[in-house]
Amino acid sequence: MKPLLLALAVAVISGCATGPRIDTRYTSISQDSRVQFLILHYTAGDFPVSLKTLTEGPVSSHYLIDDSSATIYRLVDETRRAYHAGESYWKGSTRLNASSIGIEIVNPGYQDTPAGRVWFDFPKAQISAVIELVKQIVNQHEIRPDRILAHSDIAPQRKVDPGPKFPWKQLADAGLIPWPDAGQVASRQVEFERQVPEIAWFQKKLAEYGYAVPQNAVLDDETRNVISVFQMKYRPARFDGIPDPETAAILDVLNSMQVPVFRKVVLSPDAESLGWWHA
Repeated sequence: MKPLLLALAVAVISGCATGPRIDTRYTSISQDSRVQFLILHYTAGDFPVSLKTLTEGPVSSHYLIDDSSATIYRLVDETRRAYHAGESYWKGSTRLNASSIGIEIVNPGYQDTPAGRVWFDFPKAQISAVIELVKQIVNQHEIRPDRILAHSDIAPQRKVDPGPKFPWKQLADAGLIPWPDAGQVASRQVEFERQVPEIAWFQKKLAEYGYAVPQNAVLDDETRNVISVFQMKYRPARFDGIPDPETAAILDVLNSMQVPVFRKVVLSPDAESLGWWHA
């Protein structure tokens, strides 16, 4: 083949391989990350079982955090969808797999015993790793504080993870999620003790906060499940699903808070000493 024809052939082949030329000189200001939510789970199993489930089964997660070493494993790239949320809802958004990052935390969850249900604690080092990873993801994708959620928040009829032992208050103290002021809660609780709101009030306020909850003014099983997961997060000492004055006060204070916007959080100086390993 003559040199000129060879050059033309190479050019044609190269053009086909690389696709059309795209001009990237201009950028729209109307854009943000496709990642809008961050969902926290527990695995309900040990590390080997959890790893096998999340890498070989129909479910997956972007990250898995071990309980023994606090090692962080990346199982799905953040640019890709993982299947961790399932049927889900929060503040009008549904099917959150497509718009969220999932973090699975190795923890047995609970065990039913003759003395009642026993929930398992999270090691301190593991929680430190969770918080630093959440900070990193939040900063990368500018996720709003009210969109850092429990699996139980987005699927209260079928999920309870990460459970009552997960220390949400530590995430609040790290500047990651909203938290009700204790003084305001105590003040409003006094008011609600005079008259506990009707079930319809609880349903309306829970829906306003973000949950998928019936609006039928009936304390049915679905409503109790939502109340229970709300209590599990903000009042883990008792999460019986009963609409009491303290629950009403917490809910009322949270709904009265200004809608949070993204705020950058600072990584801890010792973040790199946590033994992270991104697979």
